[in-house]
Amino acid sequence: MKEIVSTENAPGAIGPYSQAIKTGNLVFCSGQIPIDPETGEFVSSYVAEQTEQVLKNLSAVLEAAGTSLDAVVKTTVFLTDMGDFNAMNEIYGRYFNDNKPARATVQAARLPRDAKVEIDCIAVIA
Repeated sequence: MKEIVSTENAPGAIGPYSQAIKTGNLVFCSGQIPIDPETGEFVSSYVAEQTEQVLKNLSAVLEAAGTSLDAVVKTTVFLTDMGDFNAMNEIYGRYFNDNKPARATVQAARLPRDAKVEIDCIAVIA
């Protein structure tokens, strides 16, 4: 059994997918890009500020699913430039200070709407 998770506190899907899917005690969040859900625009062109918004968006989706960033067990970070790794990682570390999930970080040739960073995650529901 699966349940679609949706919230207006994060950007809506820009394609044929859900913000997240809940099944059993797991939540699978689709990748988030740095769109401010209130304006529909990117928050900035800087990767640090984009990472901050991406994590706020993921947090909103997880909250709608009944969990939080504290329950994340795995993330995948996509960067268009691995040279942005340190700036992304500094912000990422603030959100996952005590809870350090497993993670993969990869460089992608291009991300939706030319974002510099996209992050997806898997979390548990306690």
